[in-house]
Amino acid sequence: MTLSFSGSAKEEICRDLPSKRCCCQAMAFGVLLYCNTFTGEGVRIVTESREFAFFLPKLFRRAFKMEFDDFPSMAAPGKLVFQITDPEKLEFLMDAYGFDPESTLALHVNLSVLEDECCREYFLRGAFLAGGSVTDPGKGYHLELATGHRAVGRETYALMEEVWGFYPKLSARGANTVLYFKQSDQISDVLTRLGASICGMGIIEAKLEKELNNKVNRRVNCDGANISKVVEAAQSQLNAIRILRERGEFEKLPAKLQQAALAREAEPEASLTELAQLMAPPITKPAMNNRMKQLMKLAEEEKA
Repeated sequence: MTLSFSGSAKEEICRDLPSKRCCCQAMAFGVLLYCNTFTGEGVRIVTESREFAFFLPKLFRRAFKMEFDDFPSMAAPGKLVFQITDPEKLEFLMDAYGFDPESTLALHVNLSVLEDECCREYFLRGAFLAGGSVTDPGKGYHLELATGHRAVGRETYALMEEVWGFYPKLSARGANTVLYFKQSDQISDVLTRLGASICGMGIIEAKLEKELNNKVNRRVNCDGANISKVVEAAQSQLNAIRILRERGEFEKLPAKLQQAALAREAEPEASLTELAQLMAPPITKPAMNNRMKQLMKLAEEEKA
């Protein structure tokens, strides 16, 4: 199955399982705060990413020496669901992050768990794996993280500002709080800091390709318009020369105008610059344009 761009970014991130236990716990914290359900009654993590599904059990083993109570078959199609339902495991997780299942009313980012900068980096990686997505740059530029905890969204914003110097947009979508980026350069930087540098480069490459295609299209359209103008002008000049011949005025023209008219008749598709070089001696494009204007003016006078 072909990976989506978002799936490719998560695959890259999942190649790096933290070696330090504190970083594993920080990453797992990000996963839990941005997953579908994290309460004293249960943990439920739903993902479509096979790479994240393979990564998740290893992360929790290294962070807590903990196994999931329910986990999916990796061969199953569609969404994959991991659950923790054992009361002792749930109490352990809540306590590890400074929450009391009975008294905690709203979850938040407990910074005491994220004292080191490396832990904060891994927290954001876990948040993206569980609640993040990024649009294929061929279709548009949009990266977001969505959480069901309002305080977590605001505190993650502050964390991104502190750790990375990034300023995402913040909005509500139903019950979720969403942090998002719309600028291609910002999305590229975010992906790189998350550990998906190849996808980050993919954003820049896609942007350059779009700009190049737009430039080529503009040039083609411009060239096409110029060609149309040249053809239209040449046709008008040929009509003027034909009129002068029909009126018997051609042989009476000055030698320079006859030379210009004969060149146009011989080269009906040539530009003024090309015709100017056929004169003997060669002349400038403005001079050639002036000769053609004289021919057309004489033809108009004769018609009148």
